[in-house]
Amino acid sequence: MSRIVGLFRRTFGIVRDHVGTDHFGNKYYIIPEQKTWTGRLVRAKRIIEAANPAEFEYTVGSIPTEWDAWIRGRRKEPPSIEELLKNESYRKQIKLKAKEVEEKDLALQAKEYEEGLVATPTRTLATGHAASTSFGKQEFSEEPTSTANTFQPGSWAPNPKK
Repeated sequence: MSRIVGLFRRTFGIVRDHVGTDHFGNKYYIIPEQKTWTGRLVRAKRIIEAANPAEFEYTVGSIPTEWDAWIRGRRKEPPSIEELLKNESYRKQIKLKAKEVEEKDLALQAKEYEEGLVATPTRTLATGHAASTSFGKQEFSEEPTSTANTFQPGSWAPNPKK
């Protein structure tokens, strides 16, 4: 009987079984391994139906990590609601602990600066990026300057010979 129902469903559309829904409203489906009408074997697939289909770009955090692992095949079973809630509360605890540690560290640094145990940090502002070709080189001014034997052209400088 199930073979007849499966054949009927394959004939009139894609067979997909709803596996679960996350708290964002995304729905997760699995398309089981099946044979086509020609007898070719089609392997199983895992798909997601976005909560907002107009939004076509993936943004970080729009899929929970547990569901992402299931979609990519890194885990066999889909996550349960209990697991999702437990992991979410664990993440919140970690964020709170990290914030507390950062506040304690800043307080300790301030105390050390006041007592003179550590020199106060000086912030150096680097212009440009270390990967750029002009990093650390002297920047030329817009206006040409001339004093005695040193002449600095405005915004143009000749390339040095190689």
